[in-house]
Amino acid sequence: MTDSTQFPIGLDGHDRLREELGGGIPRGAIVLMEGEYGAGKSVLSQRLSYGFTDEDITVTLVSTELSVRGFLDQMHSLEYPMVKPLLNEEILYIHAELDSGGVLSGQQRDRKELLRRLMEAEALWNGDVIIIDTFDAILRNDPQFEALVRNNEERQAALEIISFFREITSRGKTIILTVDPTTVDDETMGPFRSIADVFIQLEMVEVGNDVRRNIFVKRFAGMGEQVGDRIGFSVRSGIGIVIESRSVA
Repeated sequence: MTDSTQFPIGLDGHDRLREELGGGIPRGAIVLMEGEYGAGKSVLSQRLSYGFTDEDITVTLVSTELSVRGFLDQMHSLEYPMVKPLLNEEILYIHAELDSGGVLSGQQRDRKELLRRLMEAEALWNGDVIIIDTFDAILRNDPQFEALVRNNEERQAALEIISFFREITSRGKTIILTVDPTTVDDETMGPFRSIADVFIQLEMVEVGNDVRRNIFVKRFAGMGEQVGDRIGFSVRSGIGIVIESRSVA
């Protein structure tokens, strides 16, 4: 039976992630996933994207890192085939390519605010779930946001962005933001952490030649079932995400 308060994340019996997260991701929620480089933000975003489309949930995935070809190659290596969902318009993939000048490629002469362009791109917000990976790169490369930070007004700027996100989530859509907390200050991230309905921190630990990753669930509003407060996982070529261990809150 489908829970109308959640978006199921699919792949039942494949990696147990749906079970670990209590059934799915809340509808109408802002989800914040924090983790340093290599902690697994992108691969978790990719896993969720594939799982959502497998459940007939439409997705927009904005990436500041991978081209469309790179995205498809990565998904193929993880056994999350995405060609068909792309062709069927079940997922809209947008490569927000940033150059060293802090602007979208091809826009060097006109440094339009990236956040404003993001908000005004209506098609981007048509999906049931919108994932922005990585959101901190857009914040850091937005010239208007940079100016506000210099004037110590980053908190007010964050609140304006949050107000826009809340208008989107009021339609029953869910927004997932991934952030590397080492690239932005706490004053900027504080408001996002405070209002997030789901707040997840990702951690990567190297043990010898082995890389272990953990999902720490700091907040999970509206959970349908028990949610693990620490979920260990690994990423394996040809398999995707594999849940390694569980610790229940």
